[in-house]
Amino acid sequence: MTEKADWVFNYFNYFTEVEEHFQRVRGTSLFLLSPLDWALLETWKNAEVPLEAVLRGIDAAFEKWRSRKVKTQMVNSLAFCAQAVLTEAQIMAGTAQPKPQRTSAPPFALADLCAYLEGNAAAMPPDYSETAAALRKLAAEVELHYTDLEALEQRLTVLEEKMIAAARLRQTEEELLQSRQELDRQLRPYRGKMTADQLAMLERQYIERNLLDRAKLPRLSLFYMR
Repeated sequence: MTEKADWVFNYFNYFTEVEEHFQRVRGTSLFLLSPLDWALLETWKNAEVPLEAVLRGIDAAFEKWRSRKVKTQMVNSLAFCAQAVLTEAQIMAGTAQPKPQRTSAPPFALADLCAYLEGNAAAMPPDYSETAAALRKLAAEVELHYTDLEALEQRLTVLEEKMIAAARLRQTEEELLQSRQELDRQLRPYRGKMTADQLAMLERQYIERNLLDRAKLPRLSLFYMR
């Protein structure tokens, strides 16, 4: 199996596998991850925390929680598992474990990819017509990009960074303040479970997600194809 094929599988199935595993271990299949969970999951992905480390960390955190004689509250966030995930990632970094064998087939159909690009283009507000045009161009050339999803993801990352920069210029001080206050409220119970670097990355990801939500802008990464 090639390194590129392994990248394709692990990258584009990262969110789905973590979400399903968390729901299964928690025992509530209808549980939805929060904006904070999304931001934390994205920090793990960007930091290249192995999928296996995240899944093992979730298992370890819940095992420890279930062993408690007194359970004051239900586990309602991935943030509860943050320290356990970090521990598992450190353990895996010190062991030369073989990568799991995965299929090299693209994780989604060509038609679905085209629809995703066109849908994001259509969702763009009028002020972001340049981004919309770039997405439509990618959709028109979708067969070419389908053969190299990693390169396509890099293009979409650049487009999203430019879009976020433009949205940030339009954000008011009051909106930014509200976003930071909401982040602090959600994150307060879990701060002791994360390192300073983890917290800094999580705060940045959360603020960006909140910014895009307020501006009604879609995420462009293929990571968000569901």
